[in-house]
Amino acid sequence: MSTVLVLGARGQVGSALVPLLQAAGHTVRQASSQARPVAGQVPVDLVSGRGLAEAMAGADAAFLMAPPGIVPQNRVLDPAIDAARAAGVGKVVLMTALGANADEAIPMRQSERRLEAAGLAWNVIRPNWFMQNFHTFWLQGLRDEGVLRLPLGTAQGSFIDAGDIAAVAAALLTRRDLDNQAFDLTGPQALDHDAVVAILSRVTGRSLRYEDIPPAVMRQGLLGAGLPADYVEFMLVILDAFKAGHAAGLTDAVERITGRAPRRFEDYAQAHRAAWLG
Repeated sequence: MSTVLVLGARGQVGSALVPLLQAAGHTVRQASSQARPVAGQVPVDLVSGRGLAEAMAGADAAFLMAPPGIVPQNRVLDPAIDAARAAGVGKVVLMTALGANADEAIPMRQSERRLEAAGLAWNVIRPNWFMQNFHTFWLQGLRDEGVLRLPLGTAQGSFIDAGDIAAVAAALLTRRDLDNQAFDLTGPQALDHDAVVAILSRVTGRSLRYEDIPPAVMRQGLLGAGLPADYVEFMLVILDAFKAGHAAGLTDAVERITGRAPRRFEDYAQAHRAAWLG
Protein backbone atom coordinates (compact mmCIF):
# COMPACT_ATOMS: atom_id res chain seq x y z
CA MET A 1 0.00 0.00 0.00
CA SER A 2 1.04 3.61 -0.52
CA THR A 3 1.86 6.65 1.62
CA VAL A 4 -0.47 9.59 0.94
CA LEU A 5 0.05 13.15 2.13
CA VAL A 6 -3.19 15.04 2.83
CA LEU A 7 -3.02 18.82 3.11
CA GLY A 8 -6.00 20.33 4.90
CA ALA A 9 -6.44 17.10 6.84
CA ARG A 10 -8.62 18.80 9.47
CA GLY A 11 -10.96 20.50 6.99
CA GLN A 12 -14.32 19.36 5.65
CA VAL A 13 -12.83 17.32 2.80
CA GLY A 14 -9.59 16.27 4.45
CA SER A 15 -11.24 14.97 7.60
CA ALA A 16 -13.44 12.72 5.44
CA LEU A 17 -10.59 11.72 3.12
CA VAL A 18 -8.17 10.53 5.80
CA PRO A 19 -10.33 7.66 7.14
CA LEU A 20 -11.23 6.53 3.62
CA LEU A 21 -7.56 6.14 2.76
CA GLN A 22 -6.77 4.49 6.07
CA ALA A 23 -9.62 2.02 5.68
CA ALA A 24 -8.16 1.01 2.32
CA GLY A 25 -4.84 0.22 4.02
CA HIS A 26 -2.84 3.28 3.04
CA THR A 27 -0.49 5.20 5.32
CA VAL A 28 -1.74 8.77 5.63
CA ARG A 29 0.39 11.78 6.53
CA GLN A 30 -1.98 14.41 7.85
CA ALA A 31 -0.58 17.89 7.32
CA SER A 32 -1.26 20.38 10.09
CA SER A 33 -0.34 24.03 10.56
CA GLN A 34 -0.21 23.54 14.33
CA ALA A 35 3.19 24.19 15.87
CA ARG A 36 2.89 20.93 17.78
CA PRO A 37 0.73 18.56 15.74
CA VAL A 38 -0.82 15.54 17.39
CA ALA A 39 0.10 11.95 16.60
CA GLY A 40 -0.32 11.13 12.93
CA GLN A 41 0.11 14.76 11.84
CA VAL A 42 3.12 16.49 10.27
CA PRO A 43 3.72 20.25 10.61
CA VAL A 44 3.25 22.16 7.35
CA ASP A 45 2.78 25.92 7.01
CA LEU A 46 1.71 26.60 3.44
CA VAL A 47 2.10 30.37 3.80
CA SER A 48 5.79 30.18 4.71
CA GLY A 49 6.49 26.82 3.07
CA ARG A 50 7.76 25.46 6.38
CA GLY A 51 7.70 21.66 6.46
CA LEU A 52 6.61 21.14 2.85
CA ALA A 53 9.75 19.36 1.67
CA GLU A 54 9.80 17.09 4.72
CA ALA A 55 6.11 16.23 4.35
CA MET A 56 6.47 15.37 0.67
CA ALA A 57 9.59 13.21 1.11
CA GLY A 58 8.77 9.56 0.40
CA ALA A 59 5.08 10.19 -0.31
CA ASP A 60 3.59 8.20 -3.15
CA ALA A 61 0.67 10.57 -3.63
CA ALA A 62 -0.51 13.93 -2.31
CA PHE A 63 -3.82 15.77 -1.96
CA LEU A 64 -3.40 19.53 -2.26
CA MET A 65 -5.77 22.40 -1.52
CA ALA A 66 -5.47 26.03 -0.48
CA PRO A 67 -6.59 26.92 3.04
CA PRO A 68 -9.62 29.21 3.21
CA GLY A 69 -8.91 32.88 3.65
CA ILE A 70 -5.91 33.04 1.31
CA VAL A 71 -5.97 35.15 -1.86
CA PRO A 72 -4.40 34.61 -4.34
CA GLN A 73 -4.46 30.86 -3.84
CA ASN A 74 -1.54 30.14 -6.19
CA ARG A 75 0.72 31.82 -3.65
CA VAL A 76 0.46 28.68 -1.51
CA LEU A 77 -0.48 26.05 -4.11
CA ASP A 78 2.44 26.62 -6.49
CA PRO A 79 5.16 25.95 -3.88
CA ALA A 80 3.30 22.79 -2.83
CA ILE A 81 3.24 21.58 -6.44
CA ASP A 82 6.92 22.38 -6.81
CA ALA A 83 7.71 20.51 -3.59
CA ALA A 84 5.80 17.46 -4.84
CA ARG A 85 7.76 17.50 -8.08
CA ALA A 86 11.08 17.91 -6.27
CA ALA A 87 10.26 14.99 -3.97
CA GLY A 88 9.26 12.71 -6.83
CA VAL A 89 5.68 12.24 -5.62
CA GLY A 90 3.99 9.83 -8.00
CA LYS A 91 0.49 11.34 -8.12
CA VAL A 92 -1.03 14.67 -7.12
CA VAL A 93 -4.73 15.45 -6.76
CA LEU A 94 -5.38 19.18 -6.59
CA MET A 95 -8.71 20.54 -5.35
CA THR A 96 -9.63 23.96 -6.72
CA ALA A 97 -13.25 25.07 -7.27
CA LEU A 98 -15.99 24.92 -9.86
CA GLY A 99 -15.35 27.64 -12.41
CA ALA A 100 -11.64 27.94 -11.67
CA ASN A 101 -10.96 27.25 -15.35
CA ALA A 102 -13.28 30.02 -16.58
CA ASP A 103 -10.37 32.44 -17.04
CA GLU A 104 -6.66 31.72 -17.39
CA ALA A 105 -5.93 34.68 -15.09
CA ILE A 106 -7.71 33.10 -12.11
CA PRO A 107 -5.06 32.16 -9.51
CA MET A 108 -6.46 28.65 -9.01
CA ARG A 109 -6.35 28.13 -12.78
CA GLN A 110 -2.72 29.16 -12.83
CA SER A 111 -1.99 26.46 -10.24
CA GLU A 112 -3.93 23.92 -12.29
CA ARG A 113 -1.73 24.77 -15.26
CA ARG A 114 1.40 24.54 -13.12
CA LEU A 115 0.41 21.04 -12.03
CA GLU A 116 -0.32 19.98 -15.62
CA ALA A 117 3.20 21.07 -16.61
CA ALA A 118 4.96 19.53 -13.59
CA GLY A 119 5.62 16.15 -15.16
CA LEU A 120 3.65 14.25 -12.50
CA ALA A 121 0.56 12.12 -12.78
CA TRP A 122 -2.26 14.44 -11.74
CA ASN A 123 -5.95 15.07 -11.36
CA VAL A 124 -7.78 18.32 -10.69
CA ILE A 125 -11.13 18.27 -8.94
CA ARG A 126 -13.38 21.34 -9.00
CA PRO A 127 -16.24 20.93 -6.52
CA ASN A 128 -19.28 23.16 -6.41
CA TRP A 129 -20.37 24.95 -3.20
CA PHE A 130 -20.35 22.61 -0.20
CA MET A 131 -23.56 21.51 1.52
CA GLN A 132 -21.55 21.81 4.73
CA ASN A 133 -21.58 25.62 4.39
CA PHE A 134 -25.11 25.60 5.79
CA HIS A 135 -24.01 24.24 9.17
CA THR A 136 -20.71 26.14 9.28
CA PHE A 137 -20.35 29.48 7.45
CA TRP A 138 -24.08 30.23 7.14
CA LEU A 139 -25.09 28.62 10.44
CA GLN A 140 -25.51 31.55 12.82
CA GLY A 141 -28.40 33.32 11.11
CA LEU A 142 -30.28 30.07 10.57
CA ARG A 143 -29.80 28.82 14.12
CA ASP A 144 -30.22 32.06 16.03
CA GLU A 145 -32.71 34.02 13.91
CA GLY A 146 -34.20 31.45 11.55
CA VAL A 147 -32.97 33.45 8.54
CA LEU A 148 -30.47 32.67 5.79
CA ARG A 149 -29.19 35.97 4.35
CA LEU A 150 -27.22 35.84 1.10
CA PRO A 151 -26.96 38.04 -2.01
CA LEU A 152 -28.03 35.30 -4.42
CA GLY A 153 -31.53 36.10 -5.60
CA THR A 154 -33.30 33.03 -6.98
CA ALA A 155 -30.18 31.42 -8.47
CA GLN A 156 -29.72 27.68 -8.06
CA GLY A 157 -26.69 25.68 -6.97
CA SER A 158 -25.91 21.99 -7.32
CA PHE A 159 -24.47 21.78 -3.80
CA ILE A 160 -22.16 18.86 -3.09
CA ASP A 161 -21.45 16.98 0.13
CA ALA A 162 -17.82 17.15 1.28
CA GLY A 163 -17.89 13.40 1.81
CA ASP A 164 -18.51 12.87 -1.89
CA ILE A 165 -15.56 15.12 -2.74
CA ALA A 166 -13.42 13.04 -0.37
CA ALA A 167 -14.60 9.80 -1.98
CA VAL A 168 -13.61 11.11 -5.41
CA ALA A 169 -10.22 12.25 -4.11
CA ALA A 170 -9.57 8.88 -2.45
CA ALA A 171 -10.33 7.06 -5.70
CA LEU A 172 -8.15 9.33 -7.82
CA LEU A 173 -5.22 9.22 -5.39
CA THR A 174 -5.09 5.44 -5.58
CA ARG A 175 -6.06 4.81 -9.24
CA ARG A 176 -4.11 5.44 -12.42
CA ASP A 177 -6.76 4.83 -15.11
CA LEU A 178 -8.09 8.39 -14.81
CA ASP A 179 -4.73 10.18 -14.64
CA ASN A 180 -4.20 13.63 -16.12
CA GLN A 181 -7.84 14.69 -16.21
CA ALA A 182 -9.88 17.41 -14.51
CA PHE A 183 -13.36 16.80 -13.11
CA ASP A 184 -16.13 19.24 -12.17
CA LEU A 185 -17.97 17.83 -9.15
CA THR A 186 -21.60 18.57 -8.28
CA GLY A 187 -24.42 17.16 -6.23
CA PRO A 188 -27.38 15.39 -7.85
CA GLN A 189 -29.79 18.35 -7.99
CA ALA A 190 -29.82 22.13 -8.32
CA LEU A 191 -31.67 24.06 -5.60
CA ASP A 192 -32.31 27.73 -4.97
CA HIS A 193 -32.10 28.99 -1.41
CA ASP A 194 -35.85 29.05 -0.88
CA ALA A 195 -35.79 25.31 -1.63
CA VAL A 196 -32.83 24.86 0.72
CA VAL A 197 -34.57 26.51 3.68
CA ALA A 198 -37.77 24.60 2.88
CA ILE A 199 -35.84 21.36 3.30
CA LEU A 200 -34.17 22.60 6.47
CA SER A 201 -37.54 23.71 7.84
CA ARG A 202 -39.05 20.32 7.15
CA VAL A 203 -36.12 18.47 8.71
CA THR A 204 -35.89 20.64 11.83
CA GLY A 205 -39.54 21.45 12.35
CA ARG A 206 -38.63 25.15 12.44
CA SER A 207 -39.98 27.96 10.26
CA LEU A 208 -36.88 29.11 8.44
CA ARG A 209 -36.69 31.61 5.61
CA TYR A 210 -34.27 32.94 3.00
CA GLU A 211 -33.63 36.68 2.60
CA ASP A 212 -31.90 38.07 -0.49
CA ILE A 213 -29.57 40.89 0.58
CA PRO A 214 -27.44 43.45 -1.31
CA PRO A 215 -23.74 42.61 -1.78
CA ALA A 216 -22.84 45.67 0.32
CA VAL A 217 -24.66 44.20 3.31
CA MET A 218 -22.86 40.89 2.76
CA ARG A 219 -19.54 42.72 2.63
CA GLN A 220 -20.26 44.47 5.92
CA GLY A 221 -21.19 41.19 7.59
CA LEU A 222 -18.09 39.36 6.38
CA LEU A 223 -15.78 42.17 7.43
CA GLY A 224 -17.56 42.30 10.78
CA ALA A 225 -16.86 38.60 11.21
CA GLY A 226 -13.15 39.31 10.91
CA LEU A 227 -12.43 38.03 7.40
CA PRO A 228 -9.52 39.70 5.58
CA ALA A 229 -10.62 42.41 3.17
CA ASP A 230 -9.11 40.73 0.09
CA TYR A 231 -10.84 37.46 0.94
CA VAL A 232 -14.15 39.28 1.42
CA GLU A 233 -13.85 40.72 -2.10
CA PHE A 234 -13.05 37.25 -3.43
CA MET A 235 -16.15 35.89 -1.70
CA LEU A 236 -18.30 38.60 -3.26
CA VAL A 237 -16.95 37.76 -6.72
CA ILE A 238 -17.81 34.07 -6.42
CA LEU A 239 -21.19 34.84 -4.87
CA ASP A 240 -21.89 37.04 -7.87
CA ALA A 241 -20.94 34.16 -10.18
CA PHE A 242 -23.42 31.98 -8.28
CA LYS A 243 -26.13 34.62 -8.72
CA ALA A 244 -25.37 34.73 -12.45
CA GLY A 245 -26.23 31.03 -12.71
CA HIS A 246 -22.77 29.50 -12.93
CA ALA A 247 -23.32 27.11 -10.00
CA ALA A 248 -26.48 25.44 -11.34
CA GLY A 249 -25.01 22.85 -13.71
CA LEU A 250 -24.88 19.11 -13.03
CA THR A 251 -22.17 16.56 -13.82
CA ASP A 252 -22.01 12.78 -13.41
CA ALA A 253 -18.38 12.79 -12.25
CA VAL A 254 -19.02 11.65 -8.66
CA GLU A 255 -20.97 8.58 -9.76
CA ARG A 256 -18.60 7.84 -12.66
CA ILE A 257 -15.54 7.86 -10.38
CA THR A 258 -16.94 6.36 -7.16
CA GLY A 259 -19.65 4.09 -8.57
CA ARG A 260 -22.41 5.65 -6.49
CA ALA A 261 -24.69 8.66 -6.81
CA PRO A 262 -23.80 11.79 -4.83
CA ARG A 263 -25.67 12.53 -1.63
CA ARG A 264 -28.94 14.45 -1.82
CA PHE A 265 -29.35 17.67 0.16
CA GLU A 266 -32.15 16.24 2.29
CA ASP A 267 -29.91 13.37 3.43
CA TYR A 268 -27.22 15.89 4.38
CA ALA A 269 -29.79 17.93 6.30
CA GLN A 270 -31.04 14.90 8.22
CA ALA A 271 -27.47 14.01 9.23
CA HIS A 272 -26.80 17.51 10.62
CA ARG A 273 -30.26 18.33 11.94
CA ALA A 274 -29.05 19.15 15.44
CA ALA A 275 -26.86 22.01 14.18
CA TRP A 276 -29.85 24.21 13.27
CA LEU A 277 -31.71 23.51 16.52
CA GLY A 278 -29.21 25.40 18.65
